[in-house]
Amino acid sequence: MDTHYFSEEEIEKKWYLIDAKDKILGRIASKIATILIGKNKPEYTPNADLGDFVVVINASKVKVSAKKEVEKIYFRHSLYPGGLKSIPFQKMRAKNPTYIIRAAVWGMVKHSPLGRKAFKKLKIYADESHPHAAQKPISIEI
Repeated sequence: MDTHYFSEEEIEKKWYLIDAKDKILGRIASKIATILIGKNKPEYTPNADLGDFVVVINASKVKVSAKKEVEKIYFRHSLYPGGLKSIPFQKMRAKNPTYIIRAAVWGMVKHSPLGRKAFKKLKIYADESHPHAAQKPISIEI
């Protein structure tokens, strides 16, 4: 008996809604990455993008465990000598709260063309409003 590998045309894409209010960042990110890749489905195929869309609301109200609220730092580099920039978690939350979840999920998906395609299905919003009501997203409790 042969193993049947599903193609992207055979799978129906669903939309999920996750409320990040008072949830731990790492636990949310791992659940989101699982849904984006498609590992939550029995039809999972490693060489096809079978994942679903994820809408995350209340990204500005996400929590982190232990002392990360004060000690966590996001780094980036301009590729020039001395171009290392660092932003603490609290400033990043005030400046761009969607980046916090985006960076956590990006670290959990494959860094390949397939992972980049799956990552584009992630929609993050800082507050409760989102423009995806027409897709009727299914609410998930984490």
